Amino acid sequence: MAGDTAAARPWLSIVGIGEDGADGLSPAARALVGDAELVFGGARHLALAGALVRGTPCPWPSPFSEGIAQVVAARGRKVCVLASGDPFLHGVGATLSRHVPADETRVLPAPSAFSLAAARLGWPLQETAQVSLHGKAIGRIRPFLQPGARILALTSDGEGPAQVAALLAALGFGAARLTVLEALGGPRERMRTATAAGFNLADVDPLNILALEVPADTASQALPLTCGLPDGLFDHDGQLTKREIRAVTLSALAPRAGEHLWDVGGGAGSIAIEWLLTHPSLSATAIEQDETRAERIRVNAGNLGVPHLAVVTGIAPQAYAGLPQPDVVFIGGGGSEPGVLAGALAALKPGGRLVANAVTLETEAVLLEHYARLGGSLARLSVSRAVPVKGMTGWRPAMPVTQWSVVKAGASA
Repeated sequence: MAGDTAAARPWLSIVGIGEDGADGLSPAARALVGDAELVFGGARHLALAGALVRGTPCPWPSPFSEGIAQVVAARGRKVCVLASGDPFLHGVGATLSRHVPADETRVLPAPSAFSLAAARLGWPLQETAQVSLHGKAIGRIRPFLQPGARILALTSDGEGPAQVAALLAALGFGAARLTVLEALGGPRERMRTATAAGFNLADVDPLNILALEVPADTASQALPLTCGLPDGLFDHDGQLTKREIRAVTLSALAPRAGEHLWDVGGGAGSIAIEWLLTHPSLSATAIEQDETRAERIRVNAGNLGVPHLAVVTGIAPQAYAGLPQPDVVFIGGGGSEPGVLAGALAALKPGGRLVANAVTLETEAVLLEHYARLGGSLARLSVSRAVPVKGMTGWRPAMPVTQWSVVKAGASA
């Protein structure tokens, strides 16, 4: 027991440092940096700490994972890791916490870029959307573009603000007000403002955060916050789960935080895209055998703010091989083909959910057979739309959809 207690004593310190360098550190933080045998950090962090570093400076190597391995290998020595601002807000602290127990670390955060930006702008953080676009596709900002929204977005480099401005203008948010806050907290700090459509700010510091104010009169450009996006938002060739059926299907899929979806027979990708829009912790893989449609899914996903949707071009069930195990499966196409439904059920985690839609008698027969054998729930969905009829109006029914939902035996879903 004594050995375990000794091993659990904090040996790793994680110190947040701002652009004001050593002058902005508390006495406790300065002591942790100065007492460390090894000090890890980016070249900028080590330069900011300056003469405080008396141990061996260790710039992060490439790939970054090798640096994490070096930190872990030094367990038991006095090690300090320098990080930007708050290490646990899109920072190295989250990565290290997966390798080093909390009781072996001491963390002293500095104000994050979000906190500094909110302080400069007078924006309450709890009323401000916060998103990191650092190392990510800028299209991820799309769902945050709501009428009257205030958004703080970390960018990857000096080109990021202009790229975001161009995207906003293309989406119809050209009147949005953009403030670029550069090198916050240090001697090079600067704030400049422009509209998205008139963005012409040059020489933007690579270390920047972008503040966006979306006009209140942009409701028609904003994505609805409910399931069942308008069909017109998706580019498609007719292979699209229509709006009303899609809303019911998403309800049956019942997304829960952290889950992974397989969208089999992706078509235009509408189910997987709306699944991802439900919560940022969700992930999804769309499986589509037609290369043109697969590329269309990627474009739709990018346009609607979920460019991280994984798209696999292949034929189910062979395409299932090597994919992340799903928590939930949706089968919207190819359900009558041998092995498609059975293979998905076999891959599904115990307690996972499967929803399959059928518009053909052949697929419906497969669903009826599985329903008789495995139970679950079966529903017939029908939608009619008003259309002109010789100067008057009548109802035109869409093809009915048979929907089977089931929970795989095992752990409760």
